[in-house]
Amino acid sequence: MRSVRKRVRIFGVALGALLVGGLAVVVPAANAEQTVADDRQTAIVSLGDSAISGEGAGDYEPGTNGENGNWCHRSANALVHRTAVADRTFNLACSGADSANVSLADTTHYTEGSQARRLIDIAREFRVTNVLVQVGANDDPAFADTMVDCILAWFNPFGSDCRKDLADEWPQRLTAMAPKVEVAIADVKSAMSQAGYADGDYNLVLTSYASPLTEQMDEILHGPQGCPFRLDDAEFGRTVAVPQLSEALRGVATRTGVKFLDFSRGTEGHEACSGGGDSSTEWQNRVTVDPWAWVTGGLDAIGMHMAQQSFHPNARGHAQLGTCVTEFVNTGADSAACVIGADGNLHAVQ
Repeated sequence: MRSVRKRVRIFGVALGALLVGGLAVVVPAANAEQTVADDRQTAIVSLGDSAISGEGAGDYEPGTNGENGNWCHRSANALVHRTAVADRTFNLACSGADSANVSLADTTHYTEGSQARRLIDIAREFRVTNVLVQVGANDDPAFADTMVDCILAWFNPFGSDCRKDLADEWPQRLTAMAPKVEVAIADVKSAMSQAGYADGDYNLVLTSYASPLTEQMDEILHGPQGCPFRLDDAEFGRTVAVPQLSEALRGVATRTGVKFLDFSRGTEGHEACSGGGDSSTEWQNRVTVDPWAWVTGGLDAIGMHMAQQSFHPNARGHAQLGTCVTEFVNTGADSAACVIGADGNLHAVQ
């Protein structure tokens, strides 16, 4: 009898051990964290100023062509819409925007508020995989005003070249610009964080700017052809000012830990007036005056807004830049430059 009880006790202990062992295997599996599939459509979003909004590329979104004071000129041909890296493309950029308009600051530009704040809503509804930012030129560099100054220098044959003053001023302007762009980048990161993203969940790419001009123009007719700049000034812009702006933005990207895509040579050989009497090969607009801007913009259009499409990438340029962005994203590289390849098209080169 005792031996029977002993065997029962041994059986009970063994059974208990088996059950505990089984639970040790089963319970953790039942309590394991479940990975929820994110079935939202993927998206790429662009933020910034006129160079990325599509200014000069035509076919502007309704409501951004001067209506009620909104001159953002967001184009259906903008480079973000020419990428092939996500299911959806969104353009939040606005012509004339500066770093503060991109940031989370409480600012208003052409009737629109913070671009970063609007990014939060998009990032919650869609799975944003890539964010493009192109900004800084409208901060201290005052790129548009500088272009106007150089045009005025062309009209005054007795005055000095505008590059003489810029040679000293330009580096100082870039130094003042950099921290403002850094704040904008930090706020874009914050916006994505507020939408529930970790830094590794998406690519944040800061781009530089393509040179709108070249000194390789008709020496005599380039002014009447739509590029009233002194050749020396155009050369300074292409070989000094734009590359220095690009390097300043590269520094911002390095300090903020984001990716960088150099556009400074993005339209090389295809700048405004590079085609002489034929503009069909150009990827940048010449002086472009839209006398019909008043139809949507009313009296507000008279003046600057009638010519604000000048010296910006056209639809052909945006198509090429969009292709370069696609190549860059697909490589997974941290930095690259958009340059013309042997096939005559733009490619991302590390």
